[in-house]
Amino acid sequence: MLGLLYLPHQACWSFSMGSAYQFHSWRVFVVVCALPCVCAVVALTFMPESPRFYLEVGKHDEAWMILKQIHDTNMRARGQPEKVFTVNRIKTPRQLDEFVEMESESGNPVSKAFFRIKAEVRGIYLNLMKCFNYPMRENMLRLAIVWFTLSFGYYGLSVWFPDVIKHLQADEYASKVKIHNNERIEGITFNFTLENQIHKNILFINDHFVNMKLKSVTFIDSTFRNCYFDDVTSVGSFFRNCTFIDTFFFNTDIDESKLIDGTEVINSTFTHNKTGCQMTFDDDYSAYWVYFINFLGTLAVLPGNIVSALLMDKIGRLSMLGGSMILSGISCFFLWFGTSESMMIFMLCLYNGLSISAWNSLDVVTTESFPTVRRGTGFGFCNALCKLAAVLGNLIFGSLVGITKAIPILMASSVLVGGGLVGLRLPDTRANVLM
Repeated sequence: MLGLLYLPHQACWSFSMGSAYQFHSWRVFVVVCALPCVCAVVALTFMPESPRFYLEVGKHDEAWMILKQIHDTNMRARGQPEKVFTVNRIKTPRQLDEFVEMESESGNPVSKAFFRIKAEVRGIYLNLMKCFNYPMRENMLRLAIVWFTLSFGYYGLSVWFPDVIKHLQADEYASKVKIHNNERIEGITFNFTLENQIHKNILFINDHFVNMKLKSVTFIDSTFRNCYFDDVTSVGSFFRNCTFIDTFFFNTDIDESKLIDGTEVINSTFTHNKTGCQMTFDDDYSAYWVYFINFLGTLAVLPGNIVSALLMDKIGRLSMLGGSMILSGISCFFLWFGTSESMMIFMLCLYNGLSISAWNSLDVVTTESFPTVRRGTGFGFCNALCKLAAVLGNLIFGSLVGITKAIPILMASSVLVGGGLVGLRLPDTRANVLM
C-alpha cells in the first residue's frame, strides 16, 4: 500500500505534547512518519530468506531448514504436529553465474558484468512476456484492469476527500463572516482577537491595536489616522485600498504583502517588525484537521483488515474482491448527497473500510495466480501499474477539487464497480497448489 504524507505549504505550524515539548517544524512530522519504515527495515533483518534464493545460491541445507520450519508451523496450526516433513525431489534453478562463466571463461570482470546485466534484463523481459502468453493472458489482463481501477479510484479519492472537506469548512466559515460598513471608530483600544470580519469604508482615528490577532480580517477602502499598532499578528488578513496617515507600527507582521490593491502609507513608521511565519494550529485549525481526517480514515481500515482476515477463506477471494469493490463504488455514489463535513468524514471511513478488503483479497489472488518462476515479475508489473494509476488519480481528482463534485464521484464509482465486475471473472485460486 502506498502511504501518502501531507506536507503543509507553511513550514511553521506547531504542535505541543503536554507542557514540556513543543515543535514548530514540518520536519518533525517527516521524522515521525519515517519511524515505521525504519522499524520495518530492522524487522526484515530477523526474517529468513526464501528457500528459492538459497537454492539459487547453492545453500541447499538452509533451504531445507526453512521449508521444514514452514511445514512444521502449518502442521501445528492444522492440529497435526506429528506429521514429518519429507522432500522427494528438489529442482535447483540454474544460477546466473554459470551462464556468466560459460560466456566468458577468462572471467573478465567487465564482460561478465555486461553479460550479467544483459541476461538479467532479457530474463525479466521474457518472463514478463510469458505472463501475457496463453493460458495466462486473459487472467493477466483482468488482473491489470482490477489493479488499475482499484488504485485509480482509491488514491484519487484519498486526495479528493480531505480537500473537499476543507472546502466545506471554508464555505461554512465564509458564510459566518461579519461585515461592517461606513463606521467611524475613534479613541478605542483593541486588545482582543478580531476574526472573520470585513471592514469597509471605516475611519479609524487615534485607535490602539495592542497585543492582538487579526484572523481572516479584511479592511477595504478604510483610513487609519494617528493609530498605533503594537504586537499585532495578522493571519489571512489584508488591507485593500486603505490609507495609513501618521500611524506607528511596532513589533507587527504587517508588511507590503498585506498592504495591497493601492494601499497608501503616509508619514507612518514601521519598527521591529516580526520575522518569519507566525501561524500556528490555533490560528489555522484546518491544518490540524487534515491530519485528524487522515487518522480517522486510516483507523477505519482496521475493521476491514480483521473482517478480510477472518472471512477470506470462507466466502472466497473473488467474492470478497468483487463485492468490496462494488460496495466501495456504491458508497462513493452516495457522496453526491454529502453536504456536511461530518457526513463526508463518515463516508470516507466507510469507503476506506470497504476498499481495504479488496486490496487484501487482490494481493492474495495475484500471488496465487502465478507460478513461482513468474510470480515476482507478474506481481511487480501489477504493482507498477498500481503506482501509475495512483499518480493519474492524484492528478485528475486533484484538478477537480472545488470545481465539481459530480465528475469525481461518477468517475470513482464507475471504475470501482467496473473493476469489481472484472474481478469476479478471475479464476478462483482458493484450492490452487502454489507451484
